[in-house]
Amino acid sequence: MEDARDPGRPRLILVELNEINFDVAGSYVSPTKLPGFRKLLSWSSIHTTAEVEYESLEPWIQWPSVHCGLTASEHNIYRLGDITKSKAPQMFEQLEGKHLRIGAISAMNAENRLANPAYFIPDPWTQTPSDDSWWSTVLTAAVSQAVNDNSKSVLTARSAAHLALALARFAQPKHYAMYLRLLAGSRGSPWRKALLLDLLLHDIHIRLFRKQQPDFSTLFLNAGAHIQHHYFFNARTLRDQLSMRNPSWYIADGLDPIGELMDVYDLILRDYQEIPGVDVIVATGLSQRPYDRVKFYYRLNSHTEFMRAAGISFKDVLPRMTRDFLIEFADAAEAEAAQRRLASISIDGDTRMFGDIDNRGSSLFVTLTYPQEITATTTFTIDGKSSPLAPHVTFVAIKNGMHQQKGFAFFTPNLTRFAPREGDHVKELYGTIMRFFDANASQPAS
Repeated sequence: MEDARDPGRPRLILVELNEINFDVAGSYVSPTKLPGFRKLLSWSSIHTTAEVEYESLEPWIQWPSVHCGLTASEHNIYRLGDITKSKAPQMFEQLEGKHLRIGAISAMNAENRLANPAYFIPDPWTQTPSDDSWWSTVLTAAVSQAVNDNSKSVLTARSAAHLALALARFAQPKHYAMYLRLLAGSRGSPWRKALLLDLLLHDIHIRLFRKQQPDFSTLFLNAGAHIQHHYFFNARTLRDQLSMRNPSWYIADGLDPIGELMDVYDLILRDYQEIPGVDVIVATGLSQRPYDRVKFYYRLNSHTEFMRAAGISFKDVLPRMTRDFLIEFADAAEAEAAQRRLASISIDGDTRMFGDIDNRGSSLFVTLTYPQEITATTTFTIDGKSSPLAPHVTFVAIKNGMHQQKGFAFFTPNLTRFAPREGDHVKELYGTIMRFFDANASQPAS
């Protein structure tokens, strides 16, 4: 299907392939494999940089930099979902103010401030409304539930029904074989569920882009970051370079989720390379490299039940990505009391369970930081009383990938004169997008 559009009207898509390491991706490319990656690697490109401090190398910090054109210290957004508490202007509403139509699917840590979006489906962790269409409303709820409960492999009947309807409505026939392959192999292979969701988000984006005809649209995909974090040690092209291996109980030695990621993302890249008359930026925000030690990730089964069992009074608990959650309180005094109590919880008597507690006044942003394997004999202690920890947590992953400053950005030819310089901060992608539309301001949207 081709776009019925004014050929003189400039249009741009930003594809946010979160944290993908294109040096590794390139090692999978051959003259007969991954034509989408091969073509992308031939485009004009730069390496971007991000914050120096490792604690600030997080996608929920870097993507607001792209959306707002500010460094972390300038936008001061350090937690997932905190864009809703920020006044930093985003490019979405700024471009709308230039009489452009804007669409966004799952843009990380982005708030819907649009007066009349072509479409807007928020990321699964940020409390901001979708556009008011039925599809966007139900997909927002279904994707959020599926992603936030992924570690427990829980999908409600309602979410499953809505995602099945979305597959029937939006899946491109040319991708049916890949969907079937991912579905058939998803049992016991959570990375395939993540890839299936990314492929579906892409197909939804393509369909809405063609139907609604926005001037600017962005799509954020996170399965690649998830797979690198959890399965980098299984990348077949890195076998001779890595000393670390995943245990067989975690993933079979012969499986390569990184290679499967490349197959799915190659289909996605080819679609954006084939849209006529539309310019494209593919960017990663930052990237990952293989981790150098063993570290286990766990997530609370029920955040509210654990807080009640720990004797903590609260208004609400909002799960965030993997180990993180936000607790809201009636006032600052209640938050301080909860902070002291959470900080006192130890595992096996000597290690804090929640090593990262950020007090924001009447709320706490908390991370379950315990890094060791949790077994049936592992206990947590509060008020001098020890209890088994295993019933309260779900194993998420063994950490395989760690963040690095280096990001990647690729541009179609019309964008090269607006592109940042090699090594610029990732925030400069904001300027690329704004300059592209400013230069074409004499051709307003029809």
